[in-house]
Amino acid sequence: MKILEEFWYGNIEPPEYGTSSKEYKKLQEMICRKEEKLRATMSDEQKAVFEKYIDCIREFQTITDYLIYLK
Repeated sequence: MKILEEFWYGNIEPPEYGTSSKEYKKLQEMICRKEEKLRATMSDEQKAVFEKYIDCIREFQTITDYLIYLK
């Protein structure tokens, strides 16, 4: 397996992660607040559909990140 794949799958641990920037944290907090507001307006059925949507987006993003990472 390539070194980048080993790193991606957690077989190699980096000393630090690059997600500590202020911009990253600010955006992450904003996403969480907006999601909470959106969920508060949804019915149970809408929440179930939204959860499936979020799962698909996460899976898509994970695959995309992996492919970009290996380039």
